Amino acid sequence: MHILFLAPEHPAPHRDFVRALKAVGARVSGLGHKGKRSLDPELASWLDAYVQVRSLFDAEEVLAAARRLDRLLAIDRVEAVDELLVLPAATLREALGVPGLSTATAQLCRDKTAMKDALRAQGIACAASAAVSNTAEALAFAEKEGYPLIVKPRDGLGSQKTYRVETAEELGRSTDELTAGGTRSIAIEEFVEGHEGFYDTLTVAGEVRHEFICHYYPNVLEAMKERRISPQIAATNRLKAEGYEELKQMGRRVIEILGLGTTATHMEWFFGPKGLRFSEIGARPPGERLWDLHCVGNDLDLYREWALAVTAGQAAGEASRRLATGSVQIRPDRDGRVARYFGLHEVVRECGEYIFASSVPKLGSVTKAIRLGYLENTWFRLRHPSYDGLRGMLDFIAATVRVHATA
Repeated sequence: MHILFLAPEHPAPHRDFVRALKAVGARVSGLGHKGKRSLDPELASWLDAYVQVRSLFDAEEVLAAARRLDRLLAIDRVEAVDELLVLPAATLREALGVPGLSTATAQLCRDKTAMKDALRAQGIACAASAAVSNTAEALAFAEKEGYPLIVKPRDGLGSQKTYRVETAEELGRSTDELTAGGTRSIAIEEFVEGHEGFYDTLTVAGEVRHEFICHYYPNVLEAMKERRISPQIAATNRLKAEGYEELKQMGRRVIEILGLGTTATHMEWFFGPKGLRFSEIGARPPGERLWDLHCVGNDLDLYREWALAVTAGQAAGEASRRLATGSVQIRPDRDGRVARYFGLHEVVRECGEYIFASSVPKLGSVTKAIRLGYLENTWFRLRHPSYDGLRGMLDFIAATVRVHATA
């Protein structure tokens, strides 16, 4: 198999997908923005060919580069694991005539409003939503549905540029900020009260081959608001629990409706007073290196499973469900430079044998903005045979470690 992989050089987690493709015997070519000489030597060793392009979002330039590679050896599949490249990859597939996610499905997975419309029509419980282009249209939706509301770019990524609004004044301010920033179409939707989590899969020919369920503590929007919060993500190993059956059925049904074939998926969900509600789905693996949690908890190289699905239409491994895994991030008390840590010795003493990855920046290091995500500044990743035990340790770390910074 000759696999064309978009953006193998960035961000860092992409290299594991390239590694896995090479490990299962594929020929791997890359298209990316960096020059070939600037690639990491190990990554470069996994690539049989690499072509630099000015922009992976320029369809004509990308197609011309792909055709040069195709003439050397026919391309069998085009793959991308970046949310922003899902649609460009689908467009390139159709131009080359190779199988994979279609542009219609890719567009639905990028367009939050159209996605919900399609799923709602098939009986999937979603928040009320609409696409608007200005404040007047947003206010009309608010008059019908009431507050609070969620406002974000229609093709947004994760929680970036996502606002919860409580009043007409806040709604006007958020829509003005989005349109001023270049957003042409805005997704506005009912705020769904409840606990937030996600459902990840590796799907082969439309069949869920691997599935994983994770929880956010607290919900993402709340976690991103204040640096005093130490956000957690916990991946359960209790997937056979009766309470998850409805979620698994919903996830499979969403995959079927949207026509997701052989791909990783990442689906956000809420559960609250109105029951289980679908939030959104991406035709890609999750960010924040969350697949690493799945690998550690299940004695599984999920990247290799993905590569086998792409190249051979199968996934050979079985998830052990042996361990629950999770992560907790400790934010510095201000932006600046790390000056002092509190509680690290206690955490090592109580939790050290369960920590499998961590980042504790050196004293004097420049802090990172909390909006950049869960794998910035100080963080710990843990594994534990018991989900309750895992949660207890994550809570302990969140309550114990503090990071003081100076301006």
